[in-house]
Amino acid sequence: MSEDPVTATESSHVTTNELSSAANPAENSKILQKPLRRTRVGTKLEDIYPHIPISLDDIDSAFALQEYLQYLIRTDKENLDLLVQVPEGQDADAWQYEHLRQLCLELGYLVVQLMSECTRETCREMKTTEFQYLCATHPKSSCSAMDYIVHTLDQSISSLNDPRLFPSRMSIPATSLKNYQEISRRLYRIFAHAYFHHREIFEAFEIETFLYARFLKLSTQYKLVSKDLIIIAQP
Repeated sequence: MSEDPVTATESSHVTTNELSSAANPAENSKILQKPLRRTRVGTKLEDIYPHIPISLDDIDSAFALQEYLQYLIRTDKENLDLLVQVPEGQDADAWQYEHLRQLCLELGYLVVQLMSECTRETCREMKTTEFQYLCATHPKSSCSAMDYIVHTLDQSISSLNDPRLFPSRMSIPATSLKNYQEISRRLYRIFAHAYFHHREIFEAFEIETFLYARFLKLSTQYKLVSKDLIIIAQP
């Protein structure tokens, strides 16, 4: 039985902090492959997560927004309007924050799949179409696409976990909002590289997860990525 990324993450009780502490996608892969707890082999997915409608008010947790977002993705990942819509009574900036954390988490799965063919030999430079991107961690020199992707994902997770930028997940300082656009712009390049250079992997992953569609909807609605930077063909 195959599992979608969100389900696998939740059922094995993997947290975003666990993923962010990993040094590279290979370590992320080990984390994401932790055995399920309290779930018998052969248990159907619908039995693990019964489709019982819940509201945000039903979740009694310090991470209620995160858990509610994961619930929505798990039960209706194709309903993009619902996914990006701010829950009633919640802060729009905090909702975007949870989306970005979740995107980084799920992008780890795409990165692991890309590792089979996106190597230092096959993709010596980080490119989408004709553009080459230099890594922010060492801007004066180029690196392979995979190194760029790993560094970008690590840096994005590190920024989202930085208490100086985001001291609270419920109330986002106005001075930190500019980081949303910077993170989103860099994450977009990961999607774009996969689309233009590893199309088969990208499309198979997208059919399963709708991750890029969700990212694009979020970025469009909250103006996280400017339209002139959107280079992946839209259906």
